[in-house]
Amino acid sequence: MGNKLNIQSTNFDDLYVIEPIVNQDDRGSFFRVFCENELKDILNKKTIKQINHSITSKKGTFRGLHFQYVPDCEVKIVKCIKGKVLDIVVDIRKGSKTFLQTYFIELSEQNRKMIYIPEGFAHGFQTLEDNIELLYLHTNIYSPNSEGALNIKDPLLNIQLPLDIIEISQRDEEHDFISSNFKGIEI
Repeated sequence: MGNKLNIQSTNFDDLYVIEPIVNQDDRGSFFRVFCENELKDILNKKTIKQINHSITSKKGTFRGLHFQYVPDCEVKIVKCIKGKVLDIVVDIRKGSKTFLQTYFIELSEQNRKMIYIPEGFAHGFQTLEDNIELLYLHTNIYSPNSEGALNIKDPLLNIQLPLDIIEISQRDEEHDFISSNFKGIEI
């Protein structure tokens, strides 16, 4: 079958949008979500080691902005399999030309887009509908000792969400704001 993944660059180094090429007929549709061969150039010899599935019930919920410090940094590929979210990534790579800049993309079951998030980015999302499901493919095993996060309400980031936050975990709400001496994480 001629299923392929269309890999599109963004204005952030190593951050990609992936769109599957869909085969559709009277039975329905079929498309590829992951192919090691097609993604080998952007995976840079990394392999998928963990796959997570999150379910969020309420529209307006915010989750994130999470990342992993060295040595447990990870690439993530995120796909919305039910509903619609605004996916948000923040570049926190030390020395990056897009340091502390934010990239937004709508992921939905309708548009089938995925986002490839390289090491050194914080990731979060806001649900734009009720009953959302996301799949995350990770190149590293989650390490609680290496976890870091940014606060969505940090004035330095100035992230404007389309909806008021109606649900957020206490932990996500209490993440510290970025200090003036934060220079990013070394990758």
